[in-house]
Amino acid sequence: MWLKSIRNLLGGVAISVVSSLAPQAAKAYQVDCAILLCLAGGWPASAECAHARAVFIRRITPWPIEPPLQIWRCPMGVSERVPLQSTAPKIWEASNQTGQTLGQVILTQMAEGGADIDISGLEFDFVRSIRVWDVRYYSHRERGRDDDCSESYNIRLGTYGTQGEFGWQRTTPAAAPQWVLPSRRCSSSNWRRGVGVEWEDHEGNHGYEWVAY
Repeated sequence: MWLKSIRNLLGGVAISVVSSLAPQAAKAYQVDCAILLCLAGGWPASAECAHARAVFIRRITPWPIEPPLQIWRCPMGVSERVPLQSTAPKIWEASNQTGQTLGQVILTQMAEGGADIDISGLEFDFVRSIRVWDVRYYSHRERGRDDDCSESYNIRLGTYGTQGEFGWQRTTPAAAPQWVLPSRRCSSSNWRRGVGVEWEDHEGNHGYEWVAY
């Protein structure tokens, strides 16, 4: 049922799906709608989803560090005014198979700050599963005459709110998963800097990407 809901909402952003307009439409579709759809589907193999994933990762690559999904740029509210049944399944199925239809979607309307519809339901938990780990500095080394171990860090965590709004907060090494900080041992080589993003698709499958700098 919830998957049908996602199909309907994302189908609503489509004004037309016309194969003859593919070259023009591929330039016009909003990449954040592609990110939303491809993320939910577990990044299926397609040219459009490959591009969407590349943008998703590039946004967290310094500098500046941006929200990887900018859902306010994907106008789902237009679904109230556009027929859904014929377009939504086509968009979803194409993204899971060849990806060709997704690149043919022409979008209208922009939203700012968060989603332009209510996404507080469980079916959109995959949006709120996205976390951005900004490790500006981490080290755990021996310092001083007595070779005491000193752990120092500057780490931020970026998360999404109920309606897809993005925000930062300070966090600690203890809160970071192992793929962000593989070791907290006191060692001369224990130094880390980079940005990572993790997510879950609609089935709860976990993925992540780390960019060192």
